[in-house]
Amino acid sequence: DRAALPAPDLAGASRGRAPATPAEEILCGVFAEVLGLETVGADDSFFALGGDSIMSMLVVSRARRAGLVITSRQVFEEKTPAAIARVADTAGANGPGGAPDEPTGPVPLTPVMRGLAERAGPAALSGTFSQSVVLTAPDDLDLGRLTAALAALLDRHPVLGARLEADAGRLTVPSGDAAVPAGDLVARAGGRDVRRALREATDLLDPAAGIMLRAVWLADAGLVLVVAHHLVVDGVSWRVLVPDLAAAYRGEVLDPVPTSFRSWAENLAAEATGQARLDELPLWTRLLAGPQAVLGARPLDPARDTVAAGTRRADLTLPVPDTTALLTGVAEAFGAGVDDLLLAGLAAAVEEWRRTRGLRTPGGQLVDVESHGRADGDLGRTVGWCTAEHPVRLDAGAVDHAGVRAGGPAAARLVAHVAGRLRDVPGDGLGYGLLRHLNPDTAPMLAALPRAQIGFNYLGRFASASASGTTTSGTASGTTSSGTTSSGTTSSGSRASGTTSSRTVSAGAWRLAGEGAMSGAPDPRMAAVHALDASGFVHDGPDGPELTLSLTGPAGLWDEATLPDLAARWTAMLRGLIAYGAGGDGHAPGGGTPEADPSADDPGPDDLSADELEELADIAEGIGQGGL
Repeated sequence: DRAALPAPDLAGASRGRAPATPAEEILCGVFAEVLGLETVGADDSFFALGGDSIMSMLVVSRARRAGLVITSRQVFEEKTPAAIARVADTAGANGPGGAPDEPTGPVPLTPVMRGLAERAGPAALSGTFSQSVVLTAPDDLDLGRLTAALAALLDRHPVLGARLEADAGRLTVPSGDAAVPAGDLVARAGGRDVRRALREATDLLDPAAGIMLRAVWLADAGLVLVVAHHLVVDGVSWRVLVPDLAAAYRGEVLDPVPTSFRSWAENLAAEATGQARLDELPLWTRLLAGPQAVLGARPLDPARDTVAAGTRRADLTLPVPDTTALLTGVAEAFGAGVDDLLLAGLAAAVEEWRRTRGLRTPGGQLVDVESHGRADGDLGRTVGWCTAEHPVRLDAGAVDHAGVRAGGPAAARLVAHVAGRLRDVPGDGLGYGLLRHLNPDTAPMLAALPRAQIGFNYLGRFASASASGTTTSGTASGTTSSGTTSSGTTSSGSRASGTTSSRTVSAGAWRLAGEGAMSGAPDPRMAAVHALDASGFVHDGPDGPELTLSLTGPAGLWDEATLPDLAARWTAMLRGLIAYGAGGDGHAPGGGTPEADPSADDPGPDDLSADELEELADIAEGIGQGGL
């Protein structure tokens, strides 16, 4: 009875070997800080302790502050403080390092911006598509100091004052006095109605006029609301902005930003025409080619299926013991990421649901997988919409769905099969957006191919606390790149049953004001991009971490019962994967390591085809059933 088990006391658990070098000591401290743990050993894996790729960027920025230059990729590949310390660069952590980065000036629209405008309509960019946070205010909050803090935030992250030039296909980041003054973006409001204050602040956003940000001091409730247009923020950006706002209010000088959003966007535009990305075109073409079965009651219709027309939604939460196992051992045992396991469970759930209706999906379903888009480069302190999205073709393979639910060896077969499909994605996945939206020669070819009907986004983890005293170590962006809301918002952006009020405010300044304090609101005129959007995020509650799974879709495509049914199937499949991964010897058979980098001398999972991986999974099933 897993639900009856107490959650492990991860915060107080003793760790392994003590750090032996200054670099190891720094990294052990940074790991503990980011993960909310008391201590971390030099040989402890960041991911086995519950970290993910999004949180690894916090490790990068805080290590840099302490004098160590590392990358998110090094955290992913090396995993432990000891291994990362061996490849860390102690030179230039605080030095000039290369050509100066100019954050102001024209900024080309990125693939995610162009893609959303194409599918959801121009209101996705010119309207009020936004994200917001609700923070506890310090007891001594003063409107003048808040305005000064916001001015410091705008100065350090000038993209927050960008102007949209839709006809020119770009943003322009103004410098100095050309930006909208911070005093025009801050207001004090009475009462305790958070929903109303958020709605009013959102309605005042005007991308064409450079009003991308609004802050409201809700004095009677002791809250500060910050709303930003999605063009200038994503979920990762808030992990930078909230601690920076708190630091600026205390009068501290904000840390520099190694890579501006403008520089990053310009690099994407240049990369889109490079030969390395052009070489990926046949692979993307082959992946997208093939039939796509209708997923909902009818094909998606952008003229009818808008945000204003309404959405249906289903949420389910995994209990603390299951979530803890998933974060701290199961994913590692399968040699996969949490997002890989969520995708595997989703693929099985959708296929099982279709089979109960006598439907088949030959060739699988196309799924748009959203990521933070910051795997390469020093983007840990970059504010802006860096999100990336690429399609994968997913199916569950010839697995026994009941066996997966039961936590049997079929779980290994499912993960192996889906891992093989994920390896079909060319390179890092970023090339699709570059070729589809930034390269005029390749864009028409990819535009003519089928589009995914399902969107997927693993939003990451709300860690318990950051060094600044805020709860923003993890992320949970309030909207996906397609405009679907996540975590406590309705399709119109108003709060659902978990409305934040003065009663949910926790002690301490600049903390997220309870669960659901990060949210998003698509513009009502936006069209739905997918027939079904699936997302997951982890929230650290008082008793431990909980994973919430969400399914949303246009109301015209789904009846009231279907999405709850699908969500229940997804949860059941995932709990089966957790049971299998937690019940083995620490190595889930057949899973492999999707992102592994095997040596040249030894064959590894990247050297095997999907069919070969399935064959190995069959062998593993035989072992599990006593066949050998």
